[in-house]
Amino acid sequence: LSEVEREEMSKMEVFKRFSRTFHENSTLARMLIVFTVGGGGLMAYSDAKPENGMNVVNPSEAETKKKRVVVLGTGWAATSFLKGLKNSEYDVQVISPRNYFAFTPLLPSVTCGTVEPRSIVEPIRNIVRKKNVDVHYWEAECFKVDAENKKVYCRSNLTSNLNEKEEIIVDYDYLVIGIGARSNTFNIPGVAENCHFLKEIEDAQKIRRTIIDCFERASLPSLTDEERKKFLHFVVVGGGPTGVEFAAELHDYINEDLVKLYPKVKNAVKITLLEATDNILNMFDKRITAFAEEKFQRDGIDVRTGAMVVKVSDKDISTKELKNGGAVSTMPYGMVVWSTGIGTRPVIMDFMKQIGQANRRVLATDEWMRVEGCNNIYAMGDCATINQRKVMEDILAIFGKADKDKSGTLTVKEFQEVLDDICDRYPQVGLYLKNNQMRSLTDLLKDSKGNAAKESIEVNLEEFKSALSKVDSQMKNLPATAQVAAQQGSYLADCFNRMEECEKNPEGPLRFRGEGRHRFRPFRYKHFGQFAPLGGEQTAAQLPGDWVSIGHSSQWLWYSVYASKLVSWRTRALVISDWGRRFIFGRDSSGI
Repeated sequence: LSEVEREEMSKMEVFKRFSRTFHENSTLARMLIVFTVGGGGLMAYSDAKPENGMNVVNPSEAETKKKRVVVLGTGWAATSFLKGLKNSEYDVQVISPRNYFAFTPLLPSVTCGTVEPRSIVEPIRNIVRKKNVDVHYWEAECFKVDAENKKVYCRSNLTSNLNEKEEIIVDYDYLVIGIGARSNTFNIPGVAENCHFLKEIEDAQKIRRTIIDCFERASLPSLTDEERKKFLHFVVVGGGPTGVEFAAELHDYINEDLVKLYPKVKNAVKITLLEATDNILNMFDKRITAFAEEKFQRDGIDVRTGAMVVKVSDKDISTKELKNGGAVSTMPYGMVVWSTGIGTRPVIMDFMKQIGQANRRVLATDEWMRVEGCNNIYAMGDCATINQRKVMEDILAIFGKADKDKSGTLTVKEFQEVLDDICDRYPQVGLYLKNNQMRSLTDLLKDSKGNAAKESIEVNLEEFKSALSKVDSQMKNLPATAQVAAQQGSYLADCFNRMEECEKNPEGPLRFRGEGRHRFRPFRYKHFGQFAPLGGEQTAAQLPGDWVSIGHSSQWLWYSVYASKLVSWRTRALVISDWGRRFIFGRDSSGI
C-alpha cells in the first residue's frame, strides 16, 4: 500500500471507532461529525436515544465547569430572576410551556379591548438574548421533579407525532421553581366546566369573545325578553382586586361602547358581583371598600356579599346566603368569570408529597427562598410561601448566643449587641417594637422586670421568654401578588450573583442554632402600595404610610406606574398607544 492509502485507511479506522462509541453511548443525543478525506467530504450522523424514549440532557464537557441552573416558569418571579442574573459562571436552562412573559395586572383590560393581548407580552428570548449569561429556553412543561437525583422531567407540547409528546430529562445543579399557581375552584361542582378564569392571555381572549357572543345572541329576533336577559347577565365571582377591576372594566365597556352598537338590548344588561365575605376589597383600607361598594351601587352593578357559590350548571349559578339562614337561590347567566383565589399545580403537589410537605397548601421555603429539606432547590412566587421561623422556637439558642459570659443572665447591653442580628433573622421583632411604639430594647424589657430597665439590670431565661412571648403574633404570610413575586425573583438573582463571594465572606445574621453567619441577609418584602381601578376613570390607591387616594388623580397615577413597570420599551409603547386609541376611537368590539 502506498503512503496515501495507508493514511486514508488510518483515518477510516479512527472514524469507525468514533461511530461505534456514539452508537453505544445512549446519553449522546444527536451528533454530526465531518471528516475531510483526500480532499472530499465524508459525513456521518448518529441519532441515539434511551430505550425509554426520553431525551437525557446532560451538560457538555465544555459546560462542566459551570453550574447548571434550571428555571421552571416565565412568570413574574422567574422573569425577574432571569433579568437580574448577571453571573456568567452559570449555564441557565429555562423551561416553560409559555414562551413569553405576560403583564398580568392588565389582563382585565385585555378582556374588554382596552388593551390588545400582544401589547402586554414580551418573548422570553428577547428578555435574555442580550445578557452575558448563557441562557437557553425550551418550550416544554415540567411534570415531575426528582430532588434525590437532581433531575426534572419535562414534556414538550410541540411534536411532529400527533399521538406522542417528546419527553426530556434535564439534570441540574440548582433548580429554581417559579411556575405560579392555577385558579382555585374549591371543588365546587360545575366551576371548571362552565366558568371563565382570568390567569392567562388565552383566558382574557376567551372572555372577550364570549362577551361579544352574548350580545350577538341577545340581538337575534327570535328570543324572548327573558332569554335576552339571561344571555346579558354577566356574573363575576370574587370580590378581590381582579374581580372588582374586571367588573368595572366590563361596566365601562358596555356603557361606553357596546350600547352604541347594540342599542336594542341595552336595558337587558346586568352585572352581578358575588363575594363570600362581608365586603369586597377586604384587603384594602375600609375607606376604599366603602367607596367601591357605593360606586358600584351607583353604576348599577349588583354587589352581593355573604353569597357563597355552591354549584354552577351550563345555564344557571346557585348561591347560598351565609347570613339569612343559609337560603339557596339560583339565577340564570350568560357568562361567569371565576376569580376567587389560587390553587397549587399538580406537579407541585406531587413534589410536596415527595419531600414531606403533603399537608401544606403551597411549597414551604425558608427566608432565603430555599425549599425546606432541599439545599439546592429554590421556589418563589405564587407556588411557594416563606415559612418564617418563630422566635419562641429558637428562644433557648438566642439566649445562649447572647449570653457570652455563660452567666445564665443577660444584661441589656449583652442583648443589644445581638439585637440587629435578631431583627434581621426574625423581622417580627422589629415589627412588634414599631407597632407598640417601642423605641428600643429597653422598652421591650420593661414588662419582664416591672420597672424601667437599665444596662445594669439583668434578666434570666424566664424573663427573657416573657419579654419576647408576644412578638410572633406579628407574623403574616406574604400575599400572592405580582409585586411580591417580582421582588423575590430579584432577590434570588442577587444571591446567585454573589454566591461565591458570600461563601467566603458571609453577610447574613448570626446562626443562632449553629456557628458563624448565614451567607445572605434574608428576603424582606417592601410594600410599595396597591391599586384598585373602579371604572369611570377612577382608581383607589393605598400607598405606604396609610395614604389613601381615590378618584381621577389616582387613575393617572395608575397609568404612570403600570406603564413604568412594563418589561420593555416595546410593550410600553404598545400599551400607551392602546390607551390613546381607546380615548379617541373607543374600545375594539370585534371580539377577535
